[in-house]
Amino acid sequence: MSNQHVTPRPDGQWQVKGAGNKRATVVTSTQGEAIEIATGIAKNQESEMFIHGKDGRIRERNSYGNDPYPPRG
Repeated sequence: MSNQHVTPRPDGQWQVKGAGNKRATVVTSTQGEAIEIATGIAKNQESEMFIHGKDGRIRERNSYGNDPYPPRG
């Protein structure tokens, strides 16, 4: 169960990388396509997906795991 990150590449393309992986799982030409792929992987693995903006900062986070409801707090 590895969290998925959608991140920009220096060549202008987008990649999906599992947390801790050195190599990209998939490289796409659009962020939208990368998000679709990462969502499918995260749902299958019941993990989280992090979407990074062009500046590399996390702009959105989605969880597809077994989250407790209601959340503790």
